Amino acid sequence: MPHKVDRKFPATMATQHPDHANVPYWKKNGDAFINTQEEIEECISAFKDLHCQEYMWDWEGKYVDEAVVDKLLSSYYDFFKRVQLGKDVFLTFRLPNIWHEKGYRLARAYMGILTFEDLTADLGFSHPPVFEVILPMTDEARKLIHLQKTFGQVAQLKHAAFGNRKGIEYLRVIPLIEGISELTGSRKILHDYIKLHEKEYGTRPDYLRPFIARSDPPLNAGLVPAVVAAKIALSEYYTFEKESGVPVFPIIGVGSLPFRGGLAPDRVEDFLAEYSGVRTVTIQSAYRYDYPLKDVKRSLQFLNNNLEKGRPRIYSPQEIKEGEVLNEIFTKYYQQTVEALAGVINGFSENIPQRRERMLHIGLFGYSRGIGGKRLPRAIGFTAILYSLGIPPELIGTGRGLREAQARGLTHAVKAFYRNFEKDLIRAGHYLNKENLNFLAKKSPAWRGVKKDVEAIEKFLGRELGPETVEHYLHRNLVSSAYLLWQSGKIPSDRILEAAKIRKSIG
Repeated sequence: MPHKVDRKFPATMATQHPDHANVPYWKKNGDAFINTQEEIEECISAFKDLHCQEYMWDWEGKYVDEAVVDKLLSSYYDFFKRVQLGKDVFLTFRLPNIWHEKGYRLARAYMGILTFEDLTADLGFSHPPVFEVILPMTDEARKLIHLQKTFGQVAQLKHAAFGNRKGIEYLRVIPLIEGISELTGSRKILHDYIKLHEKEYGTRPDYLRPFIARSDPPLNAGLVPAVVAAKIALSEYYTFEKESGVPVFPIIGVGSLPFRGGLAPDRVEDFLAEYSGVRTVTIQSAYRYDYPLKDVKRSLQFLNNNLEKGRPRIYSPQEIKEGEVLNEIFTKYYQQTVEALAGVINGFSENIPQRRERMLHIGLFGYSRGIGGKRLPRAIGFTAILYSLGIPPELIGTGRGLREAQARGLTHAVKAFYRNFEKDLIRAGHYLNKENLNFLAKKSPAWRGVKKDVEAIEKFLGRELGPETVEHYLHRNLVSSAYLLWQSGKIPSDRILEAAKIRKSIG
């Protein structure tokens, strides 16, 4: 049996993912763009106004205010005397992955963590304000140990060079596992980490917070594989807990639209039913800023009170094999289609409003993502482009994959892994613009494949996809205008933004 861990595990983690359409409620200048200097105010608003219990301070692929703790404590000292960083609420760094992105900023992050602790100790606080970091794109256990060892080396160097006080030398690392195959095989990563940790430190960690990426994997594999892989990973984490005796407190990274996870203030109960067993959920920008504030606060209170009550579904080895077959089926149709559509997607991308100071994901400052040999925008931009064209990405490859799954007797497996499958297809389908799809299908066999997806989904659901409410029809009209303006060489950004406000997320 896993032993009890003496710390608070936060249910709600606010993040800096730039998927909001509206102006944040705390901004006074009416501008929805959030620059680096404004992220301090955003962080305190997440703690004070919304009662999020954790905030991800993101060093991956973006500019960052490196004096975050100094500024929080100097401006909001009274609040943090009552609600202590590192004990009651948590600031967690997402570090750059030095195997994908140059490590110029990693040492700066380490020194920040070390000097923040000096500051809080001098102020009389009892807990380090930052003691846990996230490693994105974790695919090997040795990389987690590498971060811990290098942090320890920097801590010793800092102590030797600057003072007698010994502070934090051990850094907890959260593995953020992103690829479909990495997620389904993630139990091995955790077991490997335990072995390496015992070898390096002579003991096992007293808990792990494995982090399931749910919002990025569909970019590379489509909707169904992203859900199936997340559900297998969640099951595998708890199987690992039973085998190792090390408690797990899984995190899941999700956006508001179904393609990126489907967690929104008006869909909390569906989400909890889908991902029961998760202990922390990301609360991205669209969740916080694109819904009425009273609904946001009420839903966050519900998550804070109820998330820990969920019990995971553990899948058998046979069920996991079926899930992996589903992933192969649906990924095949999705990837061959999106690779063929990369030109249109990239061509439309310049029309999408930007919300954060992101670095280019190329060269020295980052990495690109894509399918095959084609580069694509990141997940939020990708989702925004397709919704703005009136073709929700949830539909791409899904109909043809479903048809093959049915032919191979695997419909039961789709339902076993994806509880809200029909609901999510209907939700996304409300934003389908068939007129735009017909225009596009005249130009490309790949878009004709998407038409086949729509037909197969409609047959499966026994109903047509498309708008139902006034808001859905307004969205359809806006993306029709956006498409026609784009085709005539004009910039349709205003239509795109208005449509995003209606669906309550850019992407």
